[in-house]
This record gives sequence, structure tokens and C-alpha cells, in this order.
Amino acid sequence: MNANKVQELQDVVIRFSGDSGDGMQLTGTLFSDTSALLGNGISTFPDYPAEIRAPQGTVAGVSGFQVHFGAQRQLNPGDFCDVLVAMNPAALKANRKWLKPGATVILDEDSLTEEHLKKAGFATLDPIAELKLEDYNVVIPNITELTKKALAETGLDNKAIVKCKNMFALGICFFLFNRPEDHAKRYLESKFAKKNPVIAQANKLAIDAGYNYAANTHQFANTYTVATGKMEKGTYRSTNGNVATAWGLCAASEKSGRPLFCGSYPITPATVILEELAKRKDLGVKTVQAEDEIAGICTAIGASFAGNFAVTTTSGPGLSLKSEALGLAVMAELPLVVVDVQRGGPSTGLPTKTEQSDLLQALYGRNGESPVVVIAASMPSDCFHYAFEAGRIALEHMTPVVLLSDGFIANGSEPWRIPSMKDYPTINPPLIDKTADGGPFMPYVRDDNFVRSWAIPGKAGLEHRIGGLEKDAVKGSISTDPDNHQKMVNLRAAKVAKVADFIPRQEVYGDPEGDLLVVGWGGTRGHLQTAVDKMRAEGKKVSLCHFNYINPLPHGVADIFKRFKKIIVCELNRGQFASYLRGQFQEFEYEQYNKCEGLPFTVTELMDKFHSLLK
Repeated sequence: MNANKVQELQDVVIRFSGDSGDGMQLTGTLFSDTSALLGNGISTFPDYPAEIRAPQGTVAGVSGFQVHFGAQRQLNPGDFCDVLVAMNPAALKANRKWLKPGATVILDEDSLTEEHLKKAGFATLDPIAELKLEDYNVVIPNITELTKKALAETGLDNKAIVKCKNMFALGICFFLFNRPEDHAKRYLESKFAKKNPVIAQANKLAIDAGYNYAANTHQFANTYTVATGKMEKGTYRSTNGNVATAWGLCAASEKSGRPLFCGSYPITPATVILEELAKRKDLGVKTVQAEDEIAGICTAIGASFAGNFAVTTTSGPGLSLKSEALGLAVMAELPLVVVDVQRGGPSTGLPTKTEQSDLLQALYGRNGESPVVVIAASMPSDCFHYAFEAGRIALEHMTPVVLLSDGFIANGSEPWRIPSMKDYPTINPPLIDKTADGGPFMPYVRDDNFVRSWAIPGKAGLEHRIGGLEKDAVKGSISTDPDNHQKMVNLRAAKVAKVADFIPRQEVYGDPEGDLLVVGWGGTRGHLQTAVDKMRAEGKKVSLCHFNYINPLPHGVADIFKRFKKIIVCELNRGQFASYLRGQFQEFEYEQYNKCEGLPFTVTELMDKFHSLLK
């Protein structure tokens, strides 16, 4: 390799794409983790097919993994890719629209058969011409055949050898971007060495073969290095939003002294939270994989009554099923965290595609006046913090909390600085061991924050009734008195509203006043902030107001809104948060930018919209 052919770049976007069985998620993860270990900022976007097993070779069955890595922290996985690795014609066709002008395309020549081209929907036998890729740097190695030759002496059968072709492609990318192979090989050794060391060795050989192919054939005009930036001192690991959420819940359990219980039913894309918590028996975590969504939340409510920090996890259709039991937790005033990892709907909708689909359901999707706290995480790494916050609020305020995540941040990953637990506050649930005056226990007597005491069953003198029927405002016994019901409705609402005094005041990113205020919530933060940064670099007076606390809203929102000439609310739905804001702050006018494609925003489309509003 000639040294003058090496170019340094500030950031790069690579998309690995193929059939769902081609190992693209593992390939992308190994490349991402390698880059993170070198000190690059990374942001990833795994893009799974919506069907469990779509027909092989079709566009519907394409699985992708996009990684954006560079010198600084990457807030989003990038709009368009510099390099596309396509393991078959369907992957090429599905991702043609995501190529940057002049991008490099690496396509497996052995997949360019008439059968595969027909399955992918090509009208001709020349996909390069049909997709107008003549001006792109298209490299077409026969990846499958070269993998077979490299692994011919391993003794593996043909099917097992072909499965290693993704590692051949990974080796090419390692060479192209001057990445070391060590981390990927160590991972393969740990994953396969004990169960099948031959598989581990074959995959390592495939990486070497891909690397050597790229080094020796000179098909790439340049190789690249990607600058690394300075990171805050500390211990880092790459994590996705689901894992970070599970760990944040464990941290809340530790800081509260309450054992963690999770009762859940597996559902895409939330299942990994339950799986991760099930590994934490060493921390005293108890998990139950329930027979359905209703059983999941009901076991959690029972565990909460028994003194546990109770959690249930789900996605959109599951949140619908849990709504009645969530109302029971509101009536009983028990601490409970419901994690909803949103996906496209309605019904089962788009199980593997992201959408901010459930905000109004989280706010209002129960019978009666049934207020709950609603908060939303915004990045894979801050899922830890907001899971901790959900636990803190639920336990200290004796209320259910809905924590909203989404498929994009749940499956996406980025470097996360592991915090010290001494930096997190102690959580103080309102536990009671005995009454102050030795008299009878009054379970619905409240403190100054409208919070009732938490009496764990089995304590003499603290016996009390609980259930879904309306409670007497003091004794907790069943009451159908009209005045009492009005009082309890008001008290439950006041308790949730009071939480605003225990969360941070709303802040604005950028200047405190200007021509345009971009408003977002939850998992759109990375794209919105990047778009605002680019607009500000152009000299535009644009700022960002991003919300993590949604019900109650933080203090200071109106003070921010009134300082901008225009407000635009951007969300991955038809305008749920915009509708909510119109009800809360009727004195302002709101523009909207909405998208329901099962995909995150692109920075490009956001900037186009912002420019149009500033004309």
C-alpha cells in the first residue's frame, strides 16, 4: 500500500446490507466496536426486515446495519452512506437511494445470477446500468467463491463456509479504513471457540482473506484513516438503548434498596430489556416471562404491592393490552415503570421499524381520569439516565411512570461513559413501618407532595384495602361518595403535576431567542440537533427545545416559546406532541414536520423544511 494513497477523513458512513441470514448485524457491530475502541465516536442504525423470514433474495428480506463513525461524537447514523456493502442484488436495489454521490459500492459478484436479479425485481441483467451507478466506485469481487477457496481446508461443509462470507466483506472494510482485526477475532474466539473452534477459526480466516484481497488486488483507489477526537476521561463501552435501559433500572433498584422485579411478555423491539434483566440474578433481579401482556403487568403490580421496584416492558400493541391494569396501578397508587419501545402501528404494524407512535396512548390511553408520569429517552446512551429517572419518580411519588423509547434508539448503539453510582442520588420511597401515633393506619393520608405512604404487606398495624374501586380519601376503604370521588380525582392529578417541581427546568439548545425554534421529543434528538447545528453554522437564528419530560411538562416552557418568531414541532407521527402542546400552551402557533415511514428523520429533509420556514 502506497502511503500517498491514504486519506484522512473526519467522518464516514458505511451500510452493510444483505439477506437477513447473511450476518449483517454482526458484521456492522464488529466494525462499529472496532472503531469505538480506536476512539471514534459512533452511531449505529440496525435496520431489520419486518417479516420474520421474508423470501430469500427479495427486497422485503433485506437486513441492514448502518454505522456513522468519526472524530467527534456522532449524534445520528448519517443520512446517506459513503460505502455500501451489498451481499446480493436485493440489497443493492433497496439501498440505492441512500448512496452519496460518488460512493463506493462493494457487491458480491457471485450473487449476480439471473435468479437473484429476478427475485430482486430487476428488469435487466445489468443492475449497475439499471440503477445508473456508472459514476459510482463499484467494486464487484466474487466474495462467495473467494470465501470458499480461503476455507477449503477447514473441513466445514459448503453451507457453513458460505455463512462466513460476511467476515470476508468485513475484512475488505478493515483494509479500506485501516482498522485492526484484533477485536473482531477476539470476539469470534470467545463466541465460538468452546462450542465449535473450527467455526471460530474459519471466520478469522475469512477476515484475513477479505483483508488480503483488498490489499493485493488494488481495486480501491484510496484507503482511509478516520480522525479520533478527545473524549471525556472515563471508562467507556458501546451500548444500545435496550441494554442501557435495563442497566438504568438496575441502578434505580440499587439506589432505592428495593429489589427489582420485571414481569413482561416478549415483543419486538422491547424483548432485549427482559433478556438483559434476566441475566442479572447476581444483582437480585427477578424476572417473569408471562404468558401475555396483561399477565406481565399484573405480576408487576402484585410485586409492587409486595414492596418491589416493579417494571414491565412492551411495545405499542402491548401497551394497549396493559391499559386496564395500568389504570389499576393509578387507582392503587403503586410505583410501577412501564417501558414502551415504540414501533410503527396500528395493530402489529411494522414490528421492526421505528415510530413515535404511542405518545397519546401513554398520556390518555386509559378509562377515566387516569394520569401517569410520561418521560422519553432521546439517545441510546441516555436510556440509562431516563430509566433511572423513571424509577426514581415512580418510587418517590408512588405513581406509574411510562418510559418511552423507540426502535431506533433501542437497537442503535453509541459509546457510553460508565457512570459512578456515587454520582447518582439515593432514591427514598415513602415506606412506612408503623404509624407515628400508634393509631390505625390511614393509607391515603398524603405528604406535602400529595404522595401516600407505601406499606408492605405483613406488617402488623398497617393492614389496608387495595384494589380498583374508588378509595376513601383517608381510610382507603371503598367509597362511592360523589364529593370523595371528585377529591380523589383531583389529588391523583395534583400528585402527577407536582412532579414538575422535581425534574429539571426546560432548557433551550442554542441561543435563547431567534427566528425559529425547533421542538422535538424522545428519540429524534440526534437528527434534530445535527440539523440545528448545521443551520447555525450557516448563520441562521435557529435553536432546539427538546423534551424528555412530557407529563408533567417542565417549568419554563412558555418562557422559551415566546422568544421565537416561529415554532416547528418535528416528530415521527402525524402530530401527537404538537396536539398536546396546543392544549397546554394555546397562546402559540405551531408549524409541524411529520413522517411515518418506519424510518428516522434525515438531517437533509429537516434542513430543507427549516430553510423553507425562514424564507
